[in-house]
Amino acid sequence: MQSFQSLFEHAAKRKGGTAALEALLPIPLNSEALTKIPDDRWLAMMSRCIFQAGFSWKVIDKKWPEFEEAFAGFSPQRWREMSDGDFDRLLKDRRIVRNATKILTVRDNATFLCDLAEEHGSAAKFFAEWPTEDYVELLILMKKRGSRLGGNSAQYFLRFMGKDSFITSQDVVTALIREGVISSTPKSQRDLRATQQAFNQWQQESGRSLTQISKVLAFTIGA
Repeated sequence: MQSFQSLFEHAAKRKGGTAALEALLPIPLNSEALTKIPDDRWLAMMSRCIFQAGFSWKVIDKKWPEFEEAFAGFSPQRWREMSDGDFDRLLKDRRIVRNATKILTVRDNATFLCDLAEEHGSAAKFFAEWPTEDYVELLILMKKRGSRLGGNSAQYFLRFMGKDSFITSQDVVTALIREGVISSTPKSQRDLRATQQAFNQWQQESGRSLTQISKVLAFTIGA
């Protein structure tokens, strides 16, 4: 496994130099900023990533203001009480993608977020305070307690919310395979934990966030 510095230099050469690469590296939100995000925004983004999975992201992006209207702002307290009438109405609502299974995830994940709020004060506080060195354990928990939050949906959700995270995109996986960390897309808990260990080592070497390390890895691959 190469040092982070070697990976960074490789990525910098491909992206036009150190300054150009640095400009491409996002800065995740700190714990204080994450804690201030209302829980309805966590449900909204969670739902958005689930509806995008296996579908055209452009279509969901274009329709998202209408999703917000149909779900009245995604209040977790409101949608954990989704009634049969709510469900039937949403199945007929042309403002959204009328996928019954995904509609029900709004109810189930609203319940998940309300449970987190009861346990930790707010769902935002729970996500904000989760340690980055155990990021994959958060993914495992979300898959277990949430609905349709396996695969990359949870990873994109956390990234889009600003939580420090890595995403096992095709380019990142290719880089991890090249570095001997894993042999294929990490689906088992063992492979996820091996990935976490590698990221933790690169983080200790560099002082960089998981988000930036993930981006650097991706930039060593592809066009």
